[in-house]
Amino acid sequence: MFKGGMASMLQKAKQMQEDMKTAQQEIKLISCQGIAASGAVKVTLSGQYQTTSIEIDDSLLDDKNLLEDLITTAYNDASAQVKEISDEKLRSATGGINLPF
Repeated sequence: MFKGGMASMLQKAKQMQEDMKTAQQEIKLISCQGIAASGAVKVTLSGQYQTTSIEIDDSLLDDKNLLEDLITTAYNDASAQVKEISDEKLRSATGGINLPF
């Protein structure tokens, strides 16, 4: 009985490992756009938190301090989206088990 249980547990662990690899590949393909000032500033991040684009409305170019704040806000928005999606994919791959990543 123990051998059957151990084999089943090892099979489940292997499946979880495969699911984790799949989830990690899917996360790499994520693209999230953070927005500030009703779309006047947009920052797009990949699933690996790499900035892939920044769009800034011309009307903001005269106020450096405001622009810096809005870029930060848009980046944080995109970052939160990437984290939320990544966490969900990893939670799904592990069957809800919280693993330290």
